[in-house]
Amino acid sequence: MTSQTITSRDNPQVKALKRLAQTSDSYKEVGQVWLEGEHLCDAYLKAPSMPGMQLQKAVLSLSAKPHWLALVEALCEVIVLPDALFEHISGLPSSGGVGFVLSLPEQISHIHKMAHTLVLDRVQDAGNVGSILRSAAAFGVTQVLALQGTARLWSPKVLRAAMGAHFSLHIVEGLDVADVDLDVPILATDVHGGALLHELQAAKKIPNPCAWVMGHEGQGVSQALLDKACERVNIAQMGQESLNVAAAAAVCLYASMMHTS
Repeated sequence: MTSQTITSRDNPQVKALKRLAQTSDSYKEVGQVWLEGEHLCDAYLKAPSMPGMQLQKAVLSLSAKPHWLALVEALCEVIVLPDALFEHISGLPSSGGVGFVLSLPEQISHIHKMAHTLVLDRVQDAGNVGSILRSAAAFGVTQVLALQGTARLWSPKVLRAAMGAHFSLHIVEGLDVADVDLDVPILATDVHGGALLHELQAAKKIPNPCAWVMGHEGQGVSQALLDKACERVNIAQMGQESLNVAAAAAVCLYASMMHTS
């Protein structure tokens, strides 16, 4: 594959890379995804291939070139940047000097109605969303459905926070409540009431597969989705309610996994 060195900030490719690396919605406009950092890029190389997601370019700093060039030069075009120029486009305080440009799979619209599913209802913080995706991948979820108002799942911040979880999940985003039409029981988290999670677990009443719904950081799950749920679930806490949505998701998904182990 070809390799080129670019040294100018005014180069059109550098400008395009900076926008892709630092703008949350640019992936939808150009049909490309930006991965940055040694761990995330390594996770992509080790993951099973995803239909439609191909490595198009590797962007390396001069410092990172000796290690990474051998790994990617046979796979894609390579762009080499001076260290300072790589930092100019980078979205990270410390990236290791490596970024990948991937083709974005065409928007997946097919929903697997019997899959063990996680539904994100307007979860807006990219760090929370990425952390939730990591828990989903770790605890047996195979499908993630994101409603409109949720942070963009393929944005650089969510990708970094998820640390490779995307590569093992069937992801559908931009959905409406009506699209959450599943043939598995729906369990919605509700801080205002519902069955206590530990009691459901003790009674072996957590269905599997099922669909867990996690809601907006402040407003929780919408009433429309609560109405779809067969069970509202509350996590018992000592004193003040302090779990954020990412922590709540980890607790619920772990409990669900332990129920089937």
